[in-house]
Amino acid sequence: MGVSVSASTAIIVAGLFFAFTTFYPVAANGLDRVSDAQHGINERALERQNTDFVVTNATYNTSTSNLTVTAANEGSIGLVADDATLVVGNEYVDVGGRNATTTVDGDGDTALWLGDETLTVRVAQGDTATTIDNGTRVVLVVESGVRDAATVTEVSA
Repeated sequence: MGVSVSASTAIIVAGLFFAFTTFYPVAANGLDRVSDAQHGINERALERQNTDFVVTNATYNTSTSNLTVTAANEGSIGLVADDATLVVGNEYVDVGGRNATTTVDGDGDTALWLGDETLTVRVAQGDTATTIDNGTRVVLVVESGVRDAATVTEVSA
């Protein structure tokens, strides 16, 4: 009876050791993934908190049929102008695409929109299915999800 009990105990201990060596890496990897996800959530929340911009002007020039949206970056985060999204009268306009041109403080060669700089987005009427006129609402959304809106005013110059 002594040998069989010792052998059974050895088998049970070996099984527990095998189960633990299988369970530990799985648990450690799961904990790492959860920690990385929480870190990412905190980073995105901090980015949203430090992002601040204001759409200062939205004008539609009736003589050139161009919509011009001007926004000032008042936050401490640098933004990428081409990653922004413009919604004109419930229609999506890809700011980084071919339907819109962007300039940052008058420079059309850069897409980096830093603090205290002004972004200007120009969209031609023909590049949107929406009829742009006085009172059309435009919404500018940056990559962190922060947005600001303005109402279009018509000018003829």
